[in-house]
Amino acid sequence: MARVIDGDTVELENGERVRYLGIDTPETVHPEKPVQCYGSEASERNKALVEGKVVSLLRDGPDRDAYGRLLRYVFVDGTFVNGDLVWGGYAYARSYGDNPSLYQTLLQLERAARETKRGLWQTCQP
Repeated sequence: MARVIDGDTVELENGERVRYLGIDTPETVHPEKPVQCYGSEASERNKALVEGKVVSLLRDGPDRDAYGRLLRYVFVDGTFVNGDLVWGGYAYARSYGDNPSLYQTLLQLERAARETKRGLWQTCQP
């Protein structure tokens, strides 16, 4: 992994950017939006999960988003990174068109985070 861009985007060593499939984290680097509630925490959690580690990418649905980024599920040492971010309250489950195969899992993780008021569900106003 070359570097973490924000809570749901990373850049690989080959320069390709990867947007995490099925989730959305609060913004920290969007050119037209201010830093959003829990955005910095989401970015830091993403760094803790993937920075300096070998990641596995799983395609499920469209190859790229409108910005040319790869759309992928991300795994590190058996951890489903997309799911970890949602379960911890760092991200929302989001569908962008076709519902990927793990989207229902992400929705269940979001529901659990919301019900137990983890992360942004405790700190931020919905």
